[in-house]
Amino acid sequence: MQELIQYLAESLVEHPDQVRVHVKDMRRSTVLKLEVAPEDTGRVIGKQGRVAGAMRVLLAVAARNEEKPVVLEID
Repeated sequence: MQELIQYLAESLVEHPDQVRVHVKDMRRSTVLKLEVAPEDTGRVIGKQGRVAGAMRVLLAVAARNEEKPVVLEID
């Protein structure tokens, strides 16, 4: 899952070297925190959150067979 979000974010932003994905295992879910350069935040979120929503949908499909739900947070 981490590699999927990393790949998607790197292909969207102007500064792919500043893309970081941190995995945080919680009791009931797994949280993926995506960090990008401040000027690339708008590219990752998209108009009205459509790009971020699409990334979350792809993540949900990829995590379908996981034990816990996977959540994407964008910083």
